[in-house]
Amino acid sequence: MNSELDEKIVLVTGGAGGIGSVISKSFAEQGAKVIVHYNSSKENAEMIAKEIKGIAIYADLTDPEQSRLLFNHIIREEGRIDVCIANAGKYPKDYAPLWEIESERWNNTISTNLSIAYNTSRHFLKHATETKKGSLVLIGSTAGIYGEAGHADYAAAKGAITSGLLRTLKNDAAQIGNGVRVNAIAPGWTVSQKRIDEGLDQKRVERITSTMSLKKLAKPEDVANSAIM
Repeated sequence: MNSELDEKIVLVTGGAGGIGSVISKSFAEQGAKVIVHYNSSKENAEMIAKEIKGIAIYADLTDPEQSRLLFNHIIREEGRIDVCIANAGKYPKDYAPLWEIESERWNNTISTNLSIAYNTSRHFLKHATETKKGSLVLIGSTAGIYGEAGHADYAAAKGAITSGLLRTLKNDAAQIGNGVRVNAIAPGWTVSQKRIDEGLDQKRVERITSTMSLKKLAKPEDVANSAIM
C-alpha cells in the first residue's frame, strides 16, 4: 500500500471505462477517495463508485464550461484535488488511412482526446496554483510516439499530449513550485473488456504485436500501477 495516497482526493477522468475503472479501483485500494468521472457510462460509474466508496460525477470534458463546473464542484465538496488522472479519451474503432479520414472524424478525435487533456490540465493546474501541490498524470499512447496505421487522427492527438503539451506543462508547473508534478503514461495496446467485446481475435493480436520486441499486450492493471507510482 502506498501510504502517500491515504486519504488523498483523486480525480480519474473517464473513470468508468476499461482502463479508467481499474485505475479508480487501484487508487481506492491505496486508501484514496476517488472521484469517478464519466460522460456516457453513468451506470458503470455509479456501480464502481459504490464499490470503492467514491463518488461518480458527470461532465462533458470537451466543453470548457462543464469542465470548469466539474472542478469547482469537487473542490467545493472535497476541499481540494490532490491527484488528477487525465484518462478520458476516445479511440476511433474504424481503420482508415489518412486520405479516407473525413474532417468530422478528425475534429471529433482531436476534441475527445487533445481538447479534453487541455480542459482537464488547465483546471487542475489552476487549482494547483492555489494549493502549491498536486500530481497530474496524462494518459497518452504509443500511437503518439510511433504512429499507428489507420489512426492518424488518434496518433496526432496522443502525440501532442505526450510531447509538446506534456513538456510545456512541466515548465508551467515548475513556475508554481516543487510540489506540483506533471507526468504521462504512454501504454501500447491494452486488453480491456471493451476491446475484447469489440472483437479482439488472435489474428488481430498477431498483427498488433508483430512490431513489438516483447510480444505481449498490456493489461489495464499495468497502466494503473504506473499511475500509482
